Amino acid sequence: MQVTPGHLFAQLDFRDVEDSDERLIIELDNRPDLVNRRGALQGGLVATLIDIAGGRLADRHVGPGQDVTTADMTVHFLAPVLEGPARAEATVVRAGRRLSIIAVDVTDVARDRLAARATLSFAVLDPR
Repeated sequence: MQVTPGHLFAQLDFRDVEDSDERLIIELDNRPDLVNRRGALQGGLVATLIDIAGGRLADRHVGPGQDVTTADMTVHFLAPVLEGPARAEATVVRAGRRLSIIAVDVTDVARDRLAARATLSFAVLDPR
C-alpha cells in the first residue's frame, strides 16, 4: 500500500500479505502506542483496518475514472486483538455498477482467533 510520507496511515505501518482481484489481506501490528488500557488494539483502528482493506478491494471493481466511498459499515467486535498482528481479509460479496459489498474478517494472528467480522457497502462514484 502506497501512502504519502507523513500521512497518518504511513505511521500505522499497514502491510500487504495477499493482493488479488477477489481477496486482499493486510496486517497491522499491535504496538504499545496503538493499544487501549487493557492492551488490546484500539477498536477504532480495527475499524480503520477493515475500511482500508474493504475499500482497496472494492476499488478494483470499478471502471476507469470511477472511485468508491464507504456507504455503510457494520462491524461485530468478537474478541480483542491482544498479541497481533491484526490481519484483515477482505473478500468480494458482490461488485455491482453502483454498489459493491465487501466482507472483512479480522484475526489476531498470534492467537489464531477471530476478532471482528464486518460487512461494508461502497458506493461507486463517477468522475467529476
